[in-house]
Amino acid sequence: MNQLRKIYTTLTGRQKLYIAAACIILGVGMAALMRWQRESGFEPLYKSLSSEDASAVVAKLKERGVDFRIADGGTSILVQADRAPEMRLEVAGAGLVRSGRPGFELFDKVNFGVTDFAEQVNFRRALEGELERSVASLAEVEKARVHLTFKRDSVYLESRQPAKASVLVRLKPQTVLSPQNVQAITHLVASAVEGLAPESISVLDMNGNLLGKPRRSRGTAGDSLDDASLEYQQSIERQFLAKINSTLEPLLGAERYRSAVSVDCDLATVEESEELFDPNRSVMSTSQKSEDVSATATASGVPGTASSLPRPTSAGVRGSGGNSRVTESVSYQTSRTVRHRRVPQGVVQRVSVSVLLDNDIEWQGQGAQRKRVIVQPQPERLKSIHDIVAGVIGFNKDRGDQIVVEVLPFEMTLKSEPPPEHVTAGGAPGRTNTDLFAGLLKRNQLIPASAVMLLFFVLGVGAWQFRKYRAKRRQTTQASVSAQPALAGQSPAPQLTPAQEHYQSDALTSPDVLSVNMISEMVAQRPVECAMVLKQWLTEHQA
Repeated sequence: MNQLRKIYTTLTGRQKLYIAAACIILGVGMAALMRWQRESGFEPLYKSLSSEDASAVVAKLKERGVDFRIADGGTSILVQADRAPEMRLEVAGAGLVRSGRPGFELFDKVNFGVTDFAEQVNFRRALEGELERSVASLAEVEKARVHLTFKRDSVYLESRQPAKASVLVRLKPQTVLSPQNVQAITHLVASAVEGLAPESISVLDMNGNLLGKPRRSRGTAGDSLDDASLEYQQSIERQFLAKINSTLEPLLGAERYRSAVSVDCDLATVEESEELFDPNRSVMSTSQKSEDVSATATASGVPGTASSLPRPTSAGVRGSGGNSRVTESVSYQTSRTVRHRRVPQGVVQRVSVSVLLDNDIEWQGQGAQRKRVIVQPQPERLKSIHDIVAGVIGFNKDRGDQIVVEVLPFEMTLKSEPPPEHVTAGGAPGRTNTDLFAGLLKRNQLIPASAVMLLFFVLGVGAWQFRKYRAKRRQTTQASVSAQPALAGQSPAPQLTPAQEHYQSDALTSPDVLSVNMISEMVAQRPVECAMVLKQWLTEHQA
């Protein structure tokens, strides 16, 4: 301690300040590290809880003596990682987290003495809770709120109110609801509530964006058409246009034509009743026949008791007489035919198609005299295009279908630049190195051609080095021979002329080396012709 005290007394004020700051920073860092180590062992038990569910979960954790943390403004509860699975199952088994408002479990307990109004309110709460759970089960929806208004019946028409509903959804991060999902939600809610139409449901997100656009309904004659009818008409036009484009694009090219389709649809639903009479045909409808017979009888015999008994001993003589009448009534009716027909909505009444074709161009002349010439297509080609489009749309002349095919030059065609002209070795226009390179690249032959050119280059360099080596060796040999003293009785080696030296060097060179030298010189002098020859070889090899 004395040594530390002596050292501390020898320090200056600035050094003491630095040491104090270092100690404070070290202490804060140690405290933060200890807190981080203590808090790093916690993981979320539940997130996005309501206040009621969060309070129930906290009470359960306190009862079990589990250490927990509250985050995200009281909507998230964290526990130790080793206790999280056990507590999650225990809380779920106790039914503390209901994921929103309660559903039909409100009616699990029978409450006596509840008024009819309270029962209706509880039924609406239960139905809203069940719908919220169903909507929240979608993959894109994190949380949902549903509000229902049941229909109100009345003997007075102006007092009747239809059922309505509104759905508020909270989407998960980086997700969106497609129009198909919005339509599915509206039909889900409409199917669960009696008397609720999909057009009476509003769907919006937490940012206030209206996702489900309300549709306008048709009223009296002259009102605007509803969105469903217009969407149906546009869908038919898109289908016709897609068929036309898929048929003409391989024939003309994607940028060489433009097409458009207009469809007239009967968007009204019509019911017709027709009754026809045929005056030339008549049938018997009813037939009635009656017969009327009237008769009179006279009795004769001996009057008295015997004749009045039930079983007379003798029958008297009876006389007969009367009238008979037959009546027949027949009704005939003209032949009649009764027809009832219902014309569905959306019947196509007329189809109009327009196709605009681009002109072809040709370049005539050379140099400054070169000019652009617009070439008109042949009439047979236009008729073929007309017939193809007629077959695609199901052309019907009786209903007034129309197809217009016109040819006009496009702006990009009029502003197109002329292709570069070049001259070959013979003086006639031909292909440039750029065209050759583009052709090789288009046919995936650039790599084999490059390999062949590289091989020729290596062989040329090798042949040049070999000739240089042979010439140097020959000069060294001649120098060594001339430097040796002339031996007795021997004459010096004869001197060679330049022609003889060239002949000797050619004799020493192998035929393969001569071929390589010739090829390398030919490639260096005429690269374009050699490249065209290589291209021809590759084409023949592939064929």
